[in-house]
Amino acid sequence: MPAAYALSRKNFKARNKVMLYFVFTMFFSGGLVPLYMTVSSLNLISTKTILIIFVAVNTYNLIIARTFIQNSIPEDLYEAAVLDGCSHMTYFMKVVLPLSKAVNSVLILYYAVFHWNDYFNALIFNSKAENAPLQIVLREILLLNQAFASGNGGVQGGYGQSSADQVKYAVIIVSTIPILCVYPFIQKYFEKGVMIGAVKG
Repeated sequence: MPAAYALSRKNFKARNKVMLYFVFTMFFSGGLVPLYMTVSSLNLISTKTILIIFVAVNTYNLIIARTFIQNSIPEDLYEAAVLDGCSHMTYFMKVVLPLSKAVNSVLILYYAVFHWNDYFNALIFNSKAENAPLQIVLREILLLNQAFASGNGGVQGGYGQSSADQVKYAVIIVSTIPILCVYPFIQKYFEKGVMIGAVKG
């Protein structure tokens, strides 16, 4: 949100150039090996920190937040705040954030779903079992379950496959229920925020 606010200010002359750097990362990346080397040079391999801060700034979400601030918060509010002696930080904290509950709820949901479903980054950057997120644990259960079903031939083959299917269904429910429980609490904000920029005029 601070980056989105800065990039939404029309008096920030370099905002288009800075935004170009953000958008560039959406289409081009250095690759997995340079990324791993960078994380390793920062001593973040197999730490909880890398699992938390990875993709802390998503360019797509940044664009959504910037568009919301530009289109939904009148410039007159900033002029009135300046007359009252507000700095950019005070205006951002006391005016922009309280008026951005809709977009904040949408972004929180997007980040929550991403981190909840993310297992690849944990698979690459983490080797400690105690730091493994739930998705890695569920993945290991599915792999072991698949091996059990494929190796359980003969008379009990059908029973083994049936048990394997039940475990798959249980894993799907476990991985879905938490997000389904969170969604009703932010539904009213989500319905408003997801339409940001859809109607012009």
